[in-house]
Amino acid sequence: MIQVAVNGYGTIGKRVADAVRAQPDMEVVGVAKTSPNFEAETAVDKGYPLYAAIEDRIELFDDAGIDLAGTVDELVAEADIVVDACPSGIGADNVAMYREHDTPALLQGGEDADAADASFNARSNYDTVEGLDVVRVVSCNTTGLSRLIKPLEEAYGVEKVRATLVRRGGDPAQTGRGPINDILPNPVGLPSHHGPDVETIFPDLDIDTLGLKVPATLMHMHSINVTLADRPSADAVRELLEGESRTFVIPEHLDLDGAGAIKEYAMDRGRPRADVWENCIWGESVTMEDDDLYLFQAIHQESDVVPENVDAIRAVLGTDDQTASIETTNDAMGMGL
Repeated sequence: MIQVAVNGYGTIGKRVADAVRAQPDMEVVGVAKTSPNFEAETAVDKGYPLYAAIEDRIELFDDAGIDLAGTVDELVAEADIVVDACPSGIGADNVAMYREHDTPALLQGGEDADAADASFNARSNYDTVEGLDVVRVVSCNTTGLSRLIKPLEEAYGVEKVRATLVRRGGDPAQTGRGPINDILPNPVGLPSHHGPDVETIFPDLDIDTLGLKVPATLMHMHSINVTLADRPSADAVRELLEGESRTFVIPEHLDLDGAGAIKEYAMDRGRPRADVWENCIWGESVTMEDDDLYLFQAIHQESDVVPENVDAIRAVLGTDDQTASIETTNDAMGMGL
C-alpha cells in the first residue's frame, strides 16, 4: 500500500484524502493542519491521524482537546509521498522540507510552475513525471482545458485555442472574498495566466486566454474556440468527448441550464460534497464553423483536480501505467455522471 501524507486539510486536501482512502492501493498515513478548526475535528472523526503543520501551534490543539499524532516533519518522514494542499505560496516554501526527507511531493496549481520539476495532467502527460521529486498538479482551470485539448489534439490536431474564462469570485466557504457585487477583468492585461499554465502541459500549443471574475461561488465557466487542423462534424466532436471518462457531455434532456443546476444534479446523484470531478460540456453548444470548434464547459474549482492528484501519486512513484491508474481512480471514486 502506498503511504500518502496530505499536508493541508482544507478545500482540496480533505477531498484528496477521501479519494486516496477510496483507492485499493493507497492509505492515508496522516493529514496536517495549522489550526484546530472544524476541518481538524472532522479529520479526527474520520479516523485520519492528525499532525500539526506548525510546531508552535501544538498548544492550540491541546487547548481545543484535539489529539495530535505528531508534527508535519514526522508525517513527511513516514510517508511514501506527500500531497501538499496548503494555501498558494506555502507549498513552494515546504519543498525544502520534502527534499530534506527525500519524500516526493505533489504541489497544487496555485504554486508557480518553477516551484516544481514538472507540471502534471493525467490525460495529457502522465508518463513524463516518474521519479521526479516535486510535481505540480495544475490548477482547476488548466486541468479542465488540458482534458479538452488532449483528445482534440490526438483526433484532429489543434492549430490554436482561444478561451474566455468566467471565474467564480470565491469558493463557498471563502467568506473573506465577499460580499461581492462586481464583474472584474481578471487580469486586465492579456493573456491571463491560464494560457501560459496550459503551455506547461502543451509546450508547443498556440493558446490565448482572458479572464473575468464574477460574483458567484459555484463553478467556473469557459467559452472555448479551438481551430482544428481537420474539419470534423460537430457530431463527431461530441462523440469524441462523450468517449472521454472525465468529460461529461450534458444531454439536452437533462435541462441543466447552468452551474447551479449541475451542482444540484451532482447532489441528487449522491456525490460527496456535491463535487463534480468532470468537465461539464453542454452538448448543444458543440458547434463547428469550418475548422473552428466552439463550446461551453463548466469546471468545478473545488474538485476537478482531485482525481488528478490520485493519478499523480502513481505516476510519480511508477506503480501503474496511465490507463490502469485512470481506470482505478475512476472506479474507486465513482466517476461518471
